[in-house]
This record gives sequence, C-alpha cells and structure tokens, in this order.
Amino acid sequence: MKTTDWKDTSVGEIVAEDFAAAKVFKKYGIDFCCHGEVTLETACASLKLAPEEVMQALKQQKENGEGRIPFSSWPLDLLMDYILKIHHRGIRKNGPELLTLLEKVERVHGEAHPELHELKLLVSESLNDLEMHLQKEENVLFPYLYDLYSAQEQGQRMEPMHCGTIANPIRVMRMEHEGEGNRYLHIIQLTDHFSVPQDGCASYRLLMQELEAFVDALFEHIHLENNLLFPRFEEIERQIVG
Repeated sequence: MKTTDWKDTSVGEIVAEDFAAAKVFKKYGIDFCCHGEVTLETACASLKLAPEEVMQALKQQKENGEGRIPFSSWPLDLLMDYILKIHHRGIRKNGPELLTLLEKVERVHGEAHPELHELKLLVSESLNDLEMHLQKEENVLFPYLYDLYSAQEQGQRMEPMHCGTIANPIRVMRMEHEGEGNRYLHIIQLTDHFSVPQDGCASYRLLMQELEAFVDALFEHIHLENNLLFPRFEEIERQIVG
C-alpha cells in the first residue's frame, strides 16, 4: 500500500491495492466486496469502529507481508482465468460437498441446534443461485470480455456487445453479488462467526471450517470482479468500442 492514512479511501480500493488487507477487514467485519465503494471512515462509522485502530491493523498487516497476492498487477485475461478455474470450479466442487456435510450435521444436531435447518436452506438456495450466476458469466459476459481484452492488446476497435454495453450484464452481476454477499453475512451471524457449540462433534467442527473457507473464497470472487475486473473492462470499453 502506498499510504497509511486510508480514511478517505474506499475499502474496495484498499484491498485491490493489497489483497492482504482482506484479512484485516474480515477480522473487523468490514464488507470490502459487495460494498467496496464506501470509504474506510464510513465503513468504520457504520460498525462503530475506531478508524485509527483499523488503520493500525492494516499497517501491521502490510509490514508482516503475509497473504499478499498481486491481483491488481495481473493482466485481465489471467484474472479471468483465475476466476474461472479457481472460483467457478471451486464453487461447483466444494459447494455440493459442503451441503452434504451440512445435511449430515443437521441430522445429528438439528434438534438441539435448529439454526442448522435455516443454514441448510440458505446454502442450498445459494448453490442453485450461484450456478445460474456462473453460467451467465461463462456464456454471456466473459466470452465478450476475452475478445475485448484481445482487441485492446492488438490495438483494434470492437463492435458493441449484443446487449449494447457491458454495463448491462455487469449491473446484473453486481446485483447478484450483493444478494449472495448479504446471504452469507446473515449466515455469519446465524453461525456466530462459524462457532462450534460445546456439544459439537468433529463433523460439526469440520462443517464450520469448510463453511468459513467457502465464504472466504466467495468474497474473494466478488471482490475480484467488483473492484478489479469490472471497472477495468468498463474503462477499456469506453476506449475501443464504437
């Protein structure tokens, strides 16, 4: 990061510049993916946090140098490859496995912990909605973005997208991101931040670990698209389409 005074910087921009900041924001419950446009000061105010405390944590994370992936320096085609091959594949592989584990834990602990019934419903609904979301990206938006990237690299002009502008599908993707983000923020509260009750078995502990990993990956997915991929492609479209 280029500064240690981030009060007036958007939280999405802070994470886009240095992804290690995501660990700090997760600790404090700051939403950097779906609402990455808000400033750090505003985000802290909404959560009744002291901005100075969060900025000190950001500074320490920066000095530690841990968790740093240079997403912002990657070419856009590589970023899309990563999203497709890591995140899309991960959702399709890990999601059903997570649901199967959740159903097992619900059968054993559901009577004592009825919140597991709601959790299963939320995860099941999410996986169905996410599959439709991934198909839209793979079949509609990303093919055009790959062509847009190639055209820019070759110094060529591009014809407009069949729906007029990429702003239209991107708007839909952002809305769906926000819906999923809100759903999983509710899940975080429902599970008391992935806590395991005293009577929880090994499968219950594994469920919470796997659920937290799934949510972390999903939030990374949303961040990469909302704060890096989409804004940069919208700028490219303004330069070479028409």
